Amino acid sequence: MRRKGAALTGAAVAVVLGGAAVATASLDDSGGAAGATAPPVPSVTEITRGDLVDTKSVGGRLTYSGEHKISAEVSGTVTSVPAEGGVVRRGRSLLKVDRRPLVLMYGRVPLYRPLRLGVDDGPDVEQLERNLRALGYGDDMTVDEEFTYATHAAVEEWQEDHGLPETGGVDATQVVFLDGPVRVAAATVEVGDKVRPGTPVLTLTGTRRVVQVDLDTEDQEMARKGAGVTVELPGGREIKGKVTFVGSVAQAAAGGEQGDDGSSTIDVEITLGKGSTGKLDQAPVTVRMESERVKNVLGVPVEALLALREGGFAVEVVEGSATRLVPVETGAYGGGSVEIEGEGLSEGMKVGVPKS
Repeated sequence: MRRKGAALTGAAVAVVLGGAAVATASLDDSGGAAGATAPPVPSVTEITRGDLVDTKSVGGRLTYSGEHKISAEVSGTVTSVPAEGGVVRRGRSLLKVDRRPLVLMYGRVPLYRPLRLGVDDGPDVEQLERNLRALGYGDDMTVDEEFTYATHAAVEEWQEDHGLPETGGVDATQVVFLDGPVRVAAATVEVGDKVRPGTPVLTLTGTRRVVQVDLDTEDQEMARKGAGVTVELPGGREIKGKVTFVGSVAQAAAGGEQGDDGSSTIDVEITLGKGSTGKLDQAPVTVRMESERVKNVLGVPVEALLALREGGFAVEVVEGSATRLVPVETGAYGGGSVEIEGEGLSEGMKVGVPKS
């Protein structure tokens, strides 16, 4: 069951040698304890059986899902701008130019053509009709892909209520389709500004809180879609999350050119579970990601390992007032414990924990 033999043994050595004193022992010719070479045993612990999980903490940013940049589609004077951080829902105005609103409706198909009588059937027509119905218009309208006179009448009624020209057709100067409520991340115009088609006006995001991580490509095996993580929020509170997106294109690490030192990152997005996360955007957080899990193995605290003078490791099995050294092979480690294999070792046996 040697999974990471040399590499994990080296890691365990580093942990053991990191103490104030190194616990060492040696074996006699028969493989047993060589007299008083093992240190005194001040305390004991049990060998346990279970899963070992190794984690790594990485930095991330608490933000919001998705980003959409909105540009003006008409020329005129900005007469209304939503507050940054505000949420806009279906049927509400994203912006007003010359007092005429640009209205949010829900849908995944962008408004790529004017919708009016005579237009070819399509899913964008059905999308418009579904929104009109949700907003209380078009009781006699059939929600399908055909733009009928009933659709025309429903649009006219909607336009009248919003102070728009009553043409019975809509275009990108009046409506923006996005896939749900949006949050105003930034406004690049103010009331009184002059705009023309193509002028950037708003940056919008979704309302779902997410964590963005620029993960070092060396750690990409930790980022498995669907894997659970723990996020430490500003202030120290923790919340559970799940990896929902893993990028497939490596990018240069911040502050350097990809390839200079081999450093590059991939984008990882984490969706947060239930719980308050506050309203801070781009706030730094710490994400604990699972780098390895091994199941149903024997384990002891790393401090229970004895570094043998002959090389390798042993544990000191305590049986009443007697002790004996048992050589072990180390495997995975995590949470302060290490996987061990050794002749005759089993769950529940007592082993010594020397002073560091």
